[in-house]
Amino acid sequence: MSRFVCLAVFSLVAAPALSAQDAAPFTAELVSCAKIWNEAPHNAFTGLIHRGGEWFCVFREGQGHVSPDGALRVITSKDGETWVSAARITSDTADLRDAQITETPDGRLMLTGAAAWHTPKPATHMTMAYFSKDGREWTPGVEIGEPDYWLWRVIWHKGTAYGVGYRTTKGTRGTRLYKSADGVTFETLVPELVTDGEANESSIQFLADDTAVCLLRRDAGGNGLVGTARPPYKEWAWKDLGQRIGGPHFMEVPGVGFVAAVRLYEPAARTALCALDPATGAFQEILALPSGGDTSYPGLVWKDGLLWVS
Repeated sequence: MSRFVCLAVFSLVAAPALSAQDAAPFTAELVSCAKIWNEAPHNAFTGLIHRGGEWFCVFREGQGHVSPDGALRVITSKDGETWVSAARITSDTADLRDAQITETPDGRLMLTGAAAWHTPKPATHMTMAYFSKDGREWTPGVEIGEPDYWLWRVIWHKGTAYGVGYRTTKGTRGTRLYKSADGVTFETLVPELVTDGEANESSIQFLADDTAVCLLRRDAGGNGLVGTARPPYKEWAWKDLGQRIGGPHFMEVPGVGFVAAVRLYEPAARTALCALDPATGAFQEILALPSGGDTSYPGLVWKDGLLWVS
């Protein structure tokens, strides 16, 4: 089945201050939804950023969900409607997987993804990073983090890069928190962040008061978790979301609150916008996106009073 990349735009409205206790914290309305890339048989696992008047969407493309030809594609747009290819990063020795994109403190774009080696070395996976000034010319890939720990997503906060890596070897899943001053050399900050329930994919955001919030996927019957920590981010408090999630990402939207985009599984798989309360672990579906199957893996941008979701 073909998998393609879509860009959806939503308007969000916060609930009135005197709304009922069990009312949704906000409502969401789908403004538009359009397919923006379908050049490969399988196009999936996206990241999204807006910088310097341009949109950049990144994702993996290949013959299938897992295939040896996996490449990292970068597409760009001025208006969010017309998209063109800016770059395609390939490897002769690995399936490149699940692109993510962020901006470094010095204004470069940082693209990350995992190399699943065709012929396993001492490890089967290694996270790779690529850097660019314009999103079109990228440096050769550099290995970051540790072998067989997939640094799923990198975020910068006050000049430091942070990311949760999850172990990729079967039967030994667990997560670690890393930090880096330059985006290349990462050190382990928390060696055992969450080790149960096959913890893996994650999203970290930093609040105005420097609190870190982490949304974390668990498999093997484990529900998703939300965790919080204060500097230096070594001690975390976790709350159970009460349901399973996949491909998580979230952000704090001004005047609205915390908005998450995840895959939900019951009664059928879909990407959904959800309200998140890190303090209590409350997690509530607000709106299902046009989606199904192996879906989610969103990029999120708040721009011009609208939520843009790849």
